[in-house]
Amino acid sequence: MSHLFGHDHPLNVKAGVGNPIAFVERFDPRARVLAACVFAIVVVALQQIEFALCALALAAMTMSLTDLPWRVTLKRMAAMDGFIIVMLIMLPFTTPGTPMFTVFGAEASKEGLMHAILVGIRANAVVLMMLSLLAGMTPVTLGHALYRLKCPAALVHLMMFTVRYISVLHDEYHRLRMAMKLRGFKARNNAHTYRSFGYLFGMLVVRSLERAERVLEAMKCRGFSGHFPLIDDMAFRRRDGLFAVIFLALITSLVLLDRIYVFAY
Repeated sequence: MSHLFGHDHPLNVKAGVGNPIAFVERFDPRARVLAACVFAIVVVALQQIEFALCALALAAMTMSLTDLPWRVTLKRMAAMDGFIIVMLIMLPFTTPGTPMFTVFGAEASKEGLMHAILVGIRANAVVLMMLSLLAGMTPVTLGHALYRLKCPAALVHLMMFTVRYISVLHDEYHRLRMAMKLRGFKARNNAHTYRSFGYLFGMLVVRSLERAERVLEAMKCRGFSGHFPLIDDMAFRRRDGLFAVIFLALITSLVLLDRIYVFAY
């Protein structure tokens, strides 16, 4: 594979660092974004746990080609699982089927349990593949890739501004909280606390709007006309075509095998 990804290619060295970049980061950002989206669509359509596990294994294999730390990545996935754990717990009790056990009079079905396991595997496979394929991609690069893929410009701008200013709003929130503490405020379970937090979030919205207006005026003074100039040099190369062919072959085989198994049984 070295003839496809020459060691002297500028994409093989991180800017200003001189260290070799991860294998996945060498591909065109547009190809990686499209691959992540197609993978998510395909995995959500899988109906058998065996092939969902294959998709999860494929995502884990892709992650091994990145420089993502396993511990941090697993923590992020665990945080995602925390949002869907309630739904997964409720599925066995809300899906009709063969009863397995009873909890406080509610019967849990085997079909619901299997469906919950399938949903959990699919969710983790999609999240892991997203983290792997988009690893090392800056928000600006992601925005440019989405714009070149013909995503709505307003949506791309919204994403880029959100990433840029979310930390600013976070700092503003902490300044307001510190001002409340300096005035002797202590959170309690009473109407005064609820009213104070309402004022806090209301003031945060007001200051956010004021900052947005100042930022817009500053951008207009610098010649902003509704779009950002694209100064990147994205180009679809031979290695991107090879990546697309191999990736499509793998996920297509998953879909075909899953459908063959469904129709056969």
